[in-house]
Amino acid sequence: LTDALRTQITNDIRNGAEPISKAPYRMVPVELKELKKQLQEMLENGFIRPSVSPWGAPVLFVKKKDRSMRLCNDYRELNRITIRNRYPLPRIDDLFDQLQGAKYFSKIDLRSGYHQLRVKDQDISKTAF
Repeated sequence: LTDALRTQITNDIRNGAEPISKAPYRMVPVELKELKKQLQEMLENGFIRPSVSPWGAPVLFVKKKDRSMRLCNDYRELNRITIRNRYPLPRIDDLFDQLQGAKYFSKIDLRSGYHQLRVKDQDISKTAF
């Protein structure tokens, strides 16, 4: 496993918070067709699995620059009851100082990077949609 998959993401919610399940957003037929296609791809790639959960977030599509559709989960309600972790971000000038004298730089495109992090078992149900 990669380091990203060894690290497990948690989603701690406020004490006493009840599971939230929102009704699905309305979709036009072309969106429903795209939803079915993208869900099938995610199932085949092991990014999602069938489940039963008291939690449920609606999904929607956002058009990308190339006019294709990106499937998005609306976790705003879950985010409202999530306990936020706070991590200090390094100052940009300190980061540049660390790069002084470096000869090689690289950049990566984390396509589907969101799917590269493992969610702890007890928190998987909160990600239902």
